[in-house]
Amino acid sequence: MKEIWIEKYRPKSLKEVIGQQEIVERLQSYSKSGNLPHLLFAGPAGTGKTTCAIALAKELFGDVWRENFVELNASDERGIEVVRGKIKEFARTAPIGEASFKIIFLDEADALTPEAQAALRRTMERYSKTCRFILSCNYSSKIIEPIQSRCAVFRFRPLKAEDVKKYLKIIAKNESLKITEDALDAIVHIAQGDMRKAINSLQVAASISKDVTVDIIYQTAGMARPEEVKHLLETALAGDFMAARNLLDELMVQYGLSGEDIIKQIHRTFFDLQIPEIEKVRLIDKTGEIEFRIVEGSNERIQLESLLAHLVLVGKVGTND
Repeated sequence: MKEIWIEKYRPKSLKEVIGQQEIVERLQSYSKSGNLPHLLFAGPAGTGKTTCAIALAKELFGDVWRENFVELNASDERGIEVVRGKIKEFARTAPIGEASFKIIFLDEADALTPEAQAALRRTMERYSKTCRFILSCNYSSKIIEPIQSRCAVFRFRPLKAEDVKKYLKIIAKNESLKITEDALDAIVHIAQGDMRKAINSLQVAASISKDVTVDIIYQTAGMARPEEVKHLLETALAGDFMAARNLLDELMVQYGLSGEDIIKQIHRTFFDLQIPEIEKVRLIDKTGEIEFRIVEGSNERIQLESLLAHLVLVGKVGTND
């Protein structure tokens, strides 16, 4: 049976979780004591929030974990009705087996409306003897203060490059893949600390070839190679606008990039350019302005060429100095 690798290789226990050592140690202490407060997991996507919640439930409840654990996604049902309905119904019923409480895992809790969060606060207070809540969000600032104060807050960080590589090597070995060190570096660059994105990138590349190379990674990821974006910017800074414009055309056609995709890559590449810091500041400022225009609906080709024209002018000023 064909499986999605992010589920196939999802850690089954807390000790298997990658890259969140301090958080894992604290959760393991809850597991050993058999008790826990309400928890708030905050951090970027793909850093282990859902995995830790499921692994904690498995360790606390054993074979009856599915009966005592429910996962809801607040972005699907974000109104007050879901709090008064599904959540309240599950919270008020007694746990099954020898468990002393049940767990509601509320993913993307920052999508709940303020009214729903206020109702959730009362539910958390009222049914704390039979149910504990684990809230997961990208931004804890979007969770109302009364809920934050009732939870132990865990802040998940983007995973380190070495942790991502280590886990990808395990998967590659299990799937009989050959993967070069450069290809691993490329996945790390694409994922930016998001393990889910890294594993998905590897699976897509592996569907094309068991011999995973840098070229395959970038072709399947819908991202240009960093060195190609850098060459584009350096060409513009050197004053050759038409050559830079042609390179932009090639990148957008070859990789199928949108204006938003390429502006994000350009932004990341500015930091690798050998230009004075003050010029980097000005370029970042200009890029932010152009990104806003694209998002608001301006013609992306005109805006990107405007950025290239600005780079040409910056390069000429630097040459004159």
